Amino acid sequence: MALNILLGIADLGEVVESKGRVAVVTGGASGLGKATALALAESGARLAILDLNQELAEATAKAIGGGAAAFKVNVASSESAEHAVEAVLEKFGAIHINVNCAGIGAAARTVGRNGALPLEQFQFVIQVNLVGTFNTLRLCARAMQANEPDETDGERGVIVNAASVAAFDGQIGQAAYSASKGGVVGMTLPIARDLARNGIRVCTIAPGVFETPMMIGTPDKVREPLIASVQFPNRLGDAREFAGLVEEIVRNRYLNGETIRLDGGIRMGPR
Repeated sequence: MALNILLGIADLGEVVESKGRVAVVTGGASGLGKATALALAESGARLAILDLNQELAEATAKAIGGGAAAFKVNVASSESAEHAVEAVLEKFGAIHINVNCAGIGAAARTVGRNGALPLEQFQFVIQVNLVGTFNTLRLCARAMQANEPDETDGERGVIVNAASVAAFDGQIGQAAYSASKGGVVGMTLPIARDLARNGIRVCTIAPGVFETPMMIGTPDKVREPLIASVQFPNRLGDAREFAGLVEEIVRNRYLNGETIRLDGGIRMGPR
């Protein structure tokens, strides 16, 4: 009986694949987003690379080859995101996977040498990281509900958001960044509940310190203590490990409404 159960799970796993499905990846021109786009393409998905940097997005699409296209988008703009998603649907006809990696990093104390943190600076980070994530996923979810439900369990689509361990362990100067990523974590379960009736799953990954363009430019005095805080393996994360978790979320249909830390056991100190 146990063997039959295992075989049943194996059969289900074979059905859940990316081949032929359309994936929209925001921030897909670099870092975690680019690694994810490359991995999904390798699994057979057709890729829509959405990024503010159109030149880099086009380079990523070219590197992927057939089945990939680049679209310029400002995720914080309702009009820009609407236009980009419409363009994706016009080209590919559907959206099955949405991975939201677009975001910015910022560090500034609530009250610094020059006085209180300008409210506009706080709002900008929230607008890009939190509102931008919701802006894109709401439009992709609207498109996903038109998909034919999978005959196995009725799934129509899956959404994966990128948060950060800063959502839980925010450091000095990360009020805006932590608030934005904490918002992404906080909305994961209610959105999964909202979209359950549509057959759409929603999960979030909270990565720790990864070898990305943002981290490469970080001074050693900041970078080295962060690496030292990683329990095991004692190194920066590889973007391909993030991409691998995205692929697992896409494959494993019992993952829903969850935020997964991918951080080598790091717990960030106050600075």
